[in-house]
Parts: sequence; structure tokens; C-alpha cells
Amino acid sequence: MRNLMQRFLTALCLLSFLHGGFLAAQLNSRDTFERKEGKLRVISFGAHPDDAEIRTGGAALLWGELGHEVAFVSTTTGEGGHWQEMGTLLAKRRYDEVQKAAEILGVKSFVWGVRGGEIEANLENRYRFVRAIRQWKADLVIAHRPNDYHPDHRYTGVLMQDSAFIVNVPNVCPDTELLEKIPVFLFSYDEFQNPPFRVDIAVALDDVIEKKLDALMVIESQFVEGGALGYMDPRYAKAKTDQKLREELRAESREMYRKRFAKWADVSREKLIELYGQEIGSKIKYAEPFELCPYGRPEGEKLSAKEIEFLFPFITKK
Repeated sequence: MRNLMQRFLTALCLLSFLHGGFLAAQLNSRDTFERKEGKLRVISFGAHPDDAEIRTGGAALLWGELGHEVAFVSTTTGEGGHWQEMGTLLAKRRYDEVQKAAEILGVKSFVWGVRGGEIEANLENRYRFVRAIRQWKADLVIAHRPNDYHPDHRYTGVLMQDSAFIVNVPNVCPDTELLEKIPVFLFSYDEFQNPPFRVDIAVALDDVIEKKLDALMVIESQFVEGGALGYMDPRYAKAKTDQKLREELRAESREMYRKRFAKWADVSREKLIELYGQEIGSKIKYAEPFELCPYGRPEGEKLSAKEIEFLFPFITKK
């Protein structure tokens, strides 16, 4: 009975912590952020506490090196994302992991208190996106495309897409101040083919790849312990008591992501050469590609050279 009561009180404390912690970590109408003169403000939405880190962690490092400010927003707690742990305990753990990653990447990390697997493209969440974008005073907004294997990814993409026009409508969310200008909206990279991803921007990561990989590896629940599908590999169960095997799995994961970002560079080669020049672009090993969201700007209008120079000041031809 005593053990049962202790578990109940622990759970109650966790619920209290998560309720307060997650709500405090949300961008909402009470938050204020001051714009630094001449500096960009970027907000990247990922469905789970690891998605923005995977898809935009390298670019975030490059923006940060120049003094620009980046926010990562996980639209769910990701509490379904482990093959053994679950619920509020996992939600708290994943929250803590992305805070550690944020320290390495130099970003602010926010986690919304929506259960993993339960984000919906509804009016409440659409307005939540609008408020977050306004409160961050974003120049650039990034999220998943709305075609993806995971419903959380899809609906996060739909919500960003749906906010692209109404973010500058005065009578929508009048409790938050309008932006001076409509941000640019981008989709982060995926390999789905219906429709195929179009590379409109590609960022070279060679100078920051190790630091990006360092940030991913502190998200251990996903990249050292196998995440939601770890049960499919018996090594993850053994690694709970075998530290050497755990480190082998960490090294294996790091190399897998290194290869992934190398593949992203190959997919982006034509655009890398266009942006960085033939000599540099042909040699870039690692990259993050992005696609321009068609909404929030005149139909068919591409990013201008001036916009690229403003939003991606680290892209230079030498």
C-alpha cells in the first residue's frame, strides 16, 4: 500500500510539474520577446521533441553564430515515442532532452502540452500557431510538409500552412500584436514522393555538422534507445545493463545521421551549386534542404536573391 501511495504521489507531482512547465514553455499572448536591431528571428515547428533538431538544427547553429535568434517548438510532448517508457515520465524526459540539445544549438526550445499522436488541425491550434509566430516576431517560419507518414507531422504542416495568410489579419487573435511584415514560410525536408520535395533553399552544414550531431545524441530516448520502435532490435533491451553496447548504439546512430545529412546534400547538389557557386557547392558534404510554402505570398512568387541574402546571410559565394 505504501509503495502504491508513493507511486501515486510521484505521478501527481509529475503532472503538476508538466502542467506548469509545459504551459510556461509555450509561446502565448503573455510572452514578450524583444527584437535585436539588425537580427533575424526564426521559428521552427516540429511535431515531436526531436523533429526541429533533426531538420533545422544545422541552420540554427549558423544563424546563432551571427547573433540571430531561433526558437524550436515541439507541437506535442512525444509521450508515445519510446518502446518501454510512456506517459508523463517520458514527456518530462523528452522535454529535458531537447533543453539539453537547445543549449548546444543555441536556440530556445518550447514544448506544447499536447499529447503525442493527438495534435489536430483545428481552430484552437491554428490560433496557437498564429500567436506563437507573432509573439516570436518571426521573419522566417519552418515546419513539416503536410504530406507525411505521421499524423502529428502532417497536422503540424497543415497548421503552419493555414497560419501563413491569417497571421497578418488584424481581427484574428487580436490579443497579439501584428507583425511588421508577413514572414517567409518554409517546409523542412522529407523524402515523400506525392508530391516530390522541391529544393528551393539548401544550407551547407560542413562547418557545424559535428555540433549538430552532438545535439542529436543528447536526445537519448530517440537516438540511443531506439525510440518508439526499439523493441524491434533486441540490442536495445540488452543495452540497459551493458554500457559498452549502449555506446556502440550511440556511435551507430551518430553515423546513421551523418549519412542522412550527406544524402540531403546530394539531393540538394544542384541548388547548393547555384547558391554557393560551382567550386564550393560541388564539394559540400552535408546540407539541410527547404521548400518554399506557396501560401503567405503572391502565388508562384519565388524567393528573391534579396530575400535569400536577408534570411540566409551565411550563404555566400567565394
